[in-house]
Amino acid sequence: MILGLVDEAVAAGARRERACLQLGLTERCMQRWRNVDVGDDYRAGPTTRPANALTAAERVKLLEVVNSPEFRDLPPKQVIPRLADEGRYLASESTLYGVLRAEGQNTHRGRARPRTARSVDAHIATAPNQVWSWDISVPQKAA
Repeated sequence: MILGLVDEAVAAGARRERACLQLGLTERCMQRWRNVDVGDDYRAGPTTRPANALTAAERVKLLEVVNSPEFRDLPPKQVIPRLADEGRYLASESTLYGVLRAEGQNTHRGRARPRTARSVDAHIATAPNQVWSWDISVPQKAA
């Protein structure tokens, strides 16, 4: 599919380098894919599970601890150090973020209100003398 898109763009007059960049690839990557001639997109990532990945039981235990009354209002960047102070290591901070994201619990965990997006009031002039501004800086004397 991707090789076909690049070929179609080149046939339409685009440069191969530009077509590859639009897809987030390099020309060298495209050359390797054509030489192998097995398929199209080899950016699938690893196919094996890492040896140090959490087991299902470890994930359940991690979620139990994080959702316990002691830690339920704290973000992962505070949970992990507190567990370390107790001499307990369940997972790294990034692993905890990943587990929470996978379980749909990566939301605001504190008692304070979550951050809200604020709109920016743009002053748009549609005619002369509608938007005014000033500069309060003091001009420097020439030496």
